[in-house]
Amino acid sequence: MTSTLTVADRRRAALERRTASTAPVRAAQRVKSPRSTTDAGRRRPLLQPARHVTKSAWRTRPKLGPPPGTFYVIAGIVAVFVMLGLVMVLSASAITQVNVGNSPYAVFGRQAMWAGFGLVGMIIATQVPYTVWRRLAIPLAVLGVGAMLVPFAPGLGVSINGARSWIRFGGFSMQPSEFLKLVVVIVAADVLTRRERGMADLARTVLPVAAIAAIAAALCLAQGDLGSAIVIGAIVLSVAWIAGLPMRQISMLGLVSIAGALIFVVSSPRRLSRFTAFTDIEAHKEFESYQVYQGLVSIANGGLTGSGIGGSRAKTGFLPYAHSDFIFSIIADELGMIGAGAVVGGFIVLVAFGVQTALAAPDRFGMLLAGGISAWFGVQAIVNLGGVTGLMPVTGLTLPFFSAGGSSLFVSMFAAGLLLSVARRAPRR
Repeated sequence: MTSTLTVADRRRAALERRTASTAPVRAAQRVKSPRSTTDAGRRRPLLQPARHVTKSAWRTRPKLGPPPGTFYVIAGIVAVFVMLGLVMVLSASAITQVNVGNSPYAVFGRQAMWAGFGLVGMIIATQVPYTVWRRLAIPLAVLGVGAMLVPFAPGLGVSINGARSWIRFGGFSMQPSEFLKLVVVIVAADVLTRRERGMADLARTVLPVAAIAAIAAALCLAQGDLGSAIVIGAIVLSVAWIAGLPMRQISMLGLVSIAGALIFVVSSPRRLSRFTAFTDIEAHKEFESYQVYQGLVSIANGGLTGSGIGGSRAKTGFLPYAHSDFIFSIIADELGMIGAGAVVGGFIVLVAFGVQTALAAPDRFGMLLAGGISAWFGVQAIVNLGGVTGLMPVTGLTLPFFSAGGSSLFVSMFAAGLLLSVARRAPRR
C-alpha cells in the first residue's frame, strides 16, 4: 500500500514539474505567435471606407444553391413573351413602315435592340442581391422625379395623343413614367419595410404611403398619362395591402385615388368623351371608338386558330397603333383564340408565381418587392386587355413584353430580373 502511494505521488510530482517547465514556453509562443502579430498589424480602423465594406460584403456573400422551380417558370414565361413579342411587332409593323417609305424592319430593329438591353438589365438584376436596390431608394426617387420633369423642357418633351410624356433627342426616345413605376415599387417596399411595427400609424405610415402615390400619380397626370397614374396607384395599394396596412386606410386611399382620377377625366370634355366612349362602341365607331371597333373586328377575324403569322388584314391600315397599344388584337387575329388564351394564361401564371415568390421571400422587403412587381404586371395587363376588348376605357398603356416601346420592354425585363432575384434567394424547403 505504501509503495503504491509512493509511486502515485512520484508520478503526480513529475507531471507537475513538467507542466511548470512548459508553461513559460507556451506563454512565449502565444506572445510571439505569427497569427497574433499579423492580426495586430492588420488591425483596421473602426471607420473604414464604405467601398471596403461593400467589397467585403460582396466577397463574403453566401453561396446560393440551385434555383427553385419558381425561378425557372418565371424566367421561361418572360423569355417566351419577349420572343413572341418581337415576332408580333415585326408582323404588325412591317407593312405600315413600308407604306411610309421606311424599312420593314425599322420598328422591329429598335425593339430587338431594347430587348438586348433588357436582357443585360435582367441578368444584372438577377445576379445582384435585391437588397442593394433598397439602399438606393432615395437616389432613385430623386432621379425618377427629375426624369418626369424633363418632358416639360422645351426641345426635349414630345406630345403624343395629347400626353406630353415622352423625351426625344436625336433618334432616341423614352417614356420616363415607365421607370417611375419601378422606382415607386422599390420606394414603397422600403418605406413599408421600415414601418413594420406601426402599420396603423397615420403620421408614420399612412401619410408617407399616400405621399408616394400622390406625387407619382400627379406627375403622370400632369403629363396627361392617366394609364400610368392608374397603374402606379394600384402598385402602391397592392404593396400596402401585402404589408398589412389596415383595410380602412387602404379603402380611404383607394377612394381618394378614384376621386382624383375622375376629377382629371371630367376636367376636359375631350377626355371625358374618350373615356366614356367604351360604353357604346357601336355609336362612336367613327371617331372616339374607331380604334376599339377595328380591334374587335381583328379579334373576331382570328377565329379559333387564327389567320397565321403575317395574315392579319387589320394591320394594313385599318387598325392604328397595331404594333403598340393594340398588339393583342393582332395576336388574336393571327394566332386565334388559342394563341390569345395562351397569352392571357401566361400572364395569370406569371402573376401567380410572382405571388408565390413573395410568399417565399427570405425577408419583408423581398416580399413587398415581389408582390409589387407581380401586381404591376397583372394590373397593367388587365388595363391594356380591357381597353383592347372594349371592357374598359382606352388609356394608352402598353401590354408588358409585347407592345412596341423600348422603355416599356426594358423596364419590364429589369423588373422581371428583380422578381427572379427574390425567387433565387428564397429558402428551399
